[in-house]
Amino acid sequence: MQVQSPENSQIDIGTVLSAITDPTRRRVLESLRAGPRSVSAIAADHAVSRPAISQHLKVLGAAGLVRAHKMGRNNFYAIDPAGLQVLRTYVDSFWTDVLAAFQAAALIEHAKGRKPN
Repeated sequence: MQVQSPENSQIDIGTVLSAITDPTRRRVLESLRAGPRSVSAIAADHAVSRPAISQHLKVLGAAGLVRAHKMGRNNFYAIDPAGLQVLRTYVDSFWTDVLAAFQAAALIEHAKGRKPN
């Protein structure tokens, strides 16, 4: 499944899901909830090296989940809403399908004159 991002680039849900399967990458992504941070600041909060954090950020960036901007000599990373929207759309599609299936089952049971369990 691919979703069109606001920047007109395709973001693949498989790439997004693969990026967040790694616990360190999830923690890095979560650490950006409060706003943009430098690689050094992110690394200071994790038990991995700065180069390892940079590699994790590269994967998250390729998945469209984070974006970088340079300020002076430092790269600052922030969550990219486009990548999160792809993830949300994917998860929401399950919710929509489950609700539709429940509604169909309730209508069938109602037509039979029984209350759904």
